[in-house]
Amino acid sequence: MANIKIEAGSDLANEQYAIVYAPGRNRDRFPETCVETVSSEEHAITGSNPESNQFPAKVVGPCRSSEGFRIYYLVNWLSD
Repeated sequence: MANIKIEAGSDLANEQYAIVYAPGRNRDRFPETCVETVSSEEHAITGSNPESNQFPAKVVGPCRSSEGFRIYYLVNWLSD
């Protein structure tokens, strides 16, 4: 997983709970089209669907990639 450091008080990117579409869970960044942010850890877990490759996670973002895309960085998965 990416080692992301966020400066205290920064408005550029936030740590959030999300449901991430990930056919393989070996990546550490995801385009915004694969990430649905939710209000809590509980919502991420209950809204996930592993059979459809939708997993609960904590992410940082959105951030702008060098290619100009909005992406989220994985902090950690909330389930195995």
